[in-house]
Amino acid sequence: MVPIETWLTYTVACILIILVPGPDNILAISRGLCQGRLAACVSSAGAGLGLMVHVLVAFLGLAVLIQASAVAFSVVKFAGAGYLIWLGIKALRSKELIAFSSQSHLSHRAVFLTGFLTNVLNPKPALFILAFVPQFVSPMHGAVELQTFFLGTWFALLAFAVFTVLGSFSSLFARWLEGHPRAILGLNIGAGITFIAAGLSVLLLGRAERS
Repeated sequence: MVPIETWLTYTVACILIILVPGPDNILAISRGLCQGRLAACVSSAGAGLGLMVHVLVAFLGLAVLIQASAVAFSVVKFAGAGYLIWLGIKALRSKELIAFSSQSHLSHRAVFLTGFLTNVLNPKPALFILAFVPQFVSPMHGAVELQTFFLGTWFALLAFAVFTVLGSFSSLFARWLEGHPRAILGLNIGAGITFIAAGLSVLLLGRAERS
């Protein structure tokens, strides 16, 4: 199995990567701000399960097929980019991604699905698993496939934990934000721009990043 020192190094690296601002962080924090800790946890669970789909895909070898097939990769890429850009435009137009009125709240089912689809429709996590995880895998320590599955699953669990913590702590600032509408507007605009930028970065994925 994976040696403890390798696992610890991998854990630190994963946490640093997860903390980099992106759509998942924004979703968890936005739900924590306007709907509380439970919604942040639900959003994080959706994101974690979405990552697990990519882990299973990589484990089954389908990620390699998607990486090798230009058509399959393009389908996943455009679907993921389109979804992220749509979320960004929606956030900019409605300015209600972060909102405190009960009418603007999402059901927990919608919160979960948004977190889930943000990951499943994004090819970047699959490419990350293919490029990053193998650096911590060695045939000397057992079956490569099982090590990949273990490390990928651990990454998904860490993502769930970190996003939950970020979302839960963000809920502490909700009361202050309710009295500062300009700050809420700025957060909504920033979130919308982040989603659109993430979508555009997916569109820019090409053969150079897949090889």
